[in-house]
Amino acid sequence: MGEILIIMIKVVELLKEKNKSIAVMESCTGGAISNAITNVEGASAIFCFGAVTYSNEYKIKLGVPKEIIDKFTVYSLQTAQAMALAISNYANANFGIGITGKLKKMDINNLFGDDDLTYISIYDKINNIYYNLQYKAIFDNRIDNKKEIINIVSKKMVQVLSN
Repeated sequence: MGEILIIMIKVVELLKEKNKSIAVMESCTGGAISNAITNVEGASAIFCFGAVTYSNEYKIKLGVPKEIIDKFTVYSLQTAQAMALAISNYANANFGIGITGKLKKMDINNLFGDDDLTYISIYDKINNIYYNLQYKAIFDNRIDNKKEIINIVSKKMVQVLSN
């Protein structure tokens, strides 16, 4: 059993113990976080919704204010926070995760921002708190960078849920 799965099992167990739920809106990770959660047996008890929103249009349709994207760009901590809040509200989940960034790839539709920086925000609806993280892509391939982001997010969720 891989390290990521072991940590994600702990996340799902903690969410179940606390009777909490989670939803995810991810862009550059392309559903990797949602996939990692749903790889855990029994995740349906805690997982509400997962959305892959590569385009700004669908971020906005799911509740991210256009003004946030216009002011801070789609590749910003503010957009990741807005994604986390929007998906938490959309799915009525206790926790929302928002992820936006680039994994060493230029976006021809959004030419601004670092091509190797990803913004991650975990929103705790009950306490109205954002836990914010950044990941600088260190691998030359998307798969390994996605695995690293899953690892970072799952470890942070364990930390948040253990307090």
